[in-house]
Amino acid sequence: MLILIKIIKNPFKILGYLAIKGVLRWLPDRPYLKILYRSRINRILDLDSPKSFNEKLQWLKIHDRNLWYTDLVDKYTVREYIKKTIGEEYLVPLIGVYNTAEEIDYSVLPKQFVLKPTHTSGDVIICRDKDALHIKDTTKKLNKWLKRDYYWYQREWPYKNIKPRIICEELLVDESGYELKDYKIFCFNGIPKFAYVASDRSIDTKFDFFDIDWNWHPVSQHYPNKGIAIKKPKKWDELLSLARLLSHNIPHVRVDFYIDSSESIYFGELTFYHMSGLHAFTPESYDYLLGSWIDLSLVDKNQKEDDIVKNQK
Repeated sequence: MLILIKIIKNPFKILGYLAIKGVLRWLPDRPYLKILYRSRINRILDLDSPKSFNEKLQWLKIHDRNLWYTDLVDKYTVREYIKKTIGEEYLVPLIGVYNTAEEIDYSVLPKQFVLKPTHTSGDVIICRDKDALHIKDTTKKLNKWLKRDYYWYQREWPYKNIKPRIICEELLVDESGYELKDYKIFCFNGIPKFAYVASDRSIDTKFDFFDIDWNWHPVSQHYPNKGIAIKKPKKWDELLSLARLLSHNIPHVRVDFYIDSSESIYFGELTFYHMSGLHAFTPESYDYLLGSWIDLSLVDKNQKEDDIVKNQK
């Protein structure tokens, strides 16, 4: 009944469902994103004069086709960029990389580890006890992920040409001993402006938003706030410095980090389209605040500067 009520209130939800199921692949990006945006945000997407953060992310999907981004969202190839830009010590230790799930030799893996496909977002298998892992089910899930063409779901262009692989990394935990909070920093042409902490990922995910001075902001998006204060990381200033380096010359990117139980910083990922630009902010004013920080005129300018640098090498 609840689903029916939602559809009555927003009939575009039916088209959004068909889009995610792959029925609308024949549609070009522009009309496809208009349908998806209307189904999720329940507003008409303005691609001619975008103002909000979510609108501008859709615009960037269509217009910012920097080939470099593909290497940056690939969970394996991005490691080289991290190594060269901020240092290998910030990389989560890599155990293995595989072209198929069948290549994984579980007998040589440690008791705990993490498995991720290189070409999607949000897919992860966290193994806390290898003896309890159902390998047949894990293989089935990994092979299903390897067949996914992530680009077609929400038209996030950088994912279109990534080689599907699986990486195995060490399992990290923070001071809690069981989870690992994500520190996610919104950067705009190399300048950190806003951030949020994703916590309780293994239980019931929470998002809490902060400015760069670690003032908590009363805003939510998709997930609720934690409800209790989150302490400012001792290495917050270092996180901001690293984010500046990694986001240089990019109109907008979210830079993610972890801090483990030993207070070591590790790079998480680079995200060009936070929540794919398809989840509303409450209050809505934050959608426009973050949107005001994206300068779309930088897209062509930065790409031309990148081309000059590449030609000089």
